[in-house]
Amino acid sequence: MILYVHIPFCHRICPYCSFYKHTPGDTDIQAFIRAILHEAKETASSSSLPPIDTLYLGGGTPSMLSPKHLTELFEGFHRTLPLENTHITMEANPATFGPNKAALFKELGVNRTSLGIQSFNDHVLKTLGREHNPEQAAESVRILRDAGMDEINIDLMFSIPGLSNADWQHSLDTAVALKPDHISAYNLTYEEDTEFIEKLTQGDYAQSEDTNAVQFQQAHDTLTAAGFLHYETSNYAQPGMESRHNQSYWQGIDYLGLGPSAVATVGDRRWRNLPDTAGYIHAINTVGHAKREEEIIDAEAYRIERIALLLRTTEGLPDHYLEGSPEGEVDTLIENELAEIKDGKLRLINTGILLVDAIAEKLV
Repeated sequence: MILYVHIPFCHRICPYCSFYKHTPGDTDIQAFIRAILHEAKETASSSSLPPIDTLYLGGGTPSMLSPKHLTELFEGFHRTLPLENTHITMEANPATFGPNKAALFKELGVNRTSLGIQSFNDHVLKTLGREHNPEQAAESVRILRDAGMDEINIDLMFSIPGLSNADWQHSLDTAVALKPDHISAYNLTYEEDTEFIEKLTQGDYAQSEDTNAVQFQQAHDTLTAAGFLHYETSNYAQPGMESRHNQSYWQGIDYLGLGPSAVATVGDRRWRNLPDTAGYIHAINTVGHAKREEEIIDAEAYRIERIALLLRTTEGLPDHYLEGSPEGEVDTLIENELAEIKDGKLRLINTGILLVDAIAEKLV
């Protein structure tokens, strides 16, 4: 069992992000923390929870919570949930913490910090609406190291409007020089209900498959040359530092979600919490849960999800998930040297790695 906790607060709303988030405004943060802990308690008491292998706090910006609220949240989790030997990851914005807060992260049991840096180019950070600068980003890594953080991830993004290949190379080289344990290199996607999709629709921004391919290859070449293992389409890790939490998602392990908009899947049931912080707090306090969207994940839906996710990994897709795929598609992939079958698993190779989404669609 793995657990995700959604903290929806951000000081500033990034124009590319489609996750449920908002500025704190007049939200009663104390009431929010207590609602999260109430939901955790109700979840734990309503079923016999197995030990939680990984806990991931995302958002939003969990690191912007005050030391008082972070302490109350973590102490409440440890009282309520089976967190013995749990690996804990927290997302953080470089502009939201210094040495004292980083030390608190470690004291509260955080094992891994995932830094939403995105770029080490000032003009690109401004395009993305980020509130930190390149110097703060680099300093945040050093601060976490000095605090004794076990694992550090740096999130980077490419194919951003105005990002040249030279800019991207600078970000990659800077990230490598900081010696993190893990680097995520994501291709910008234009999501619904964001400022970026509006600019794309209006013609202010443009997408280029050539740019995507070139900058993907830059990341692959630079990071693998620095000793990082390319273990998933967008993720690179030093040996043994792969994201345990994400690997569990990809494998289809049951997961719980706490907080507004958080999703859970247990067995064949999936549900999503109300994506409204005030409504979430009210629902938790009145009925003990905020479930709004529930569905049954049947065997075929589960198979399709495994194809979409496991094809992205270097571990590959167990070939029994290919039962039901259109006849001849796998043979064509192998003949075109886009994939191989080894040890009973289908793995994408060469340019097939770049075409993962299109290939997944053909196999379902």
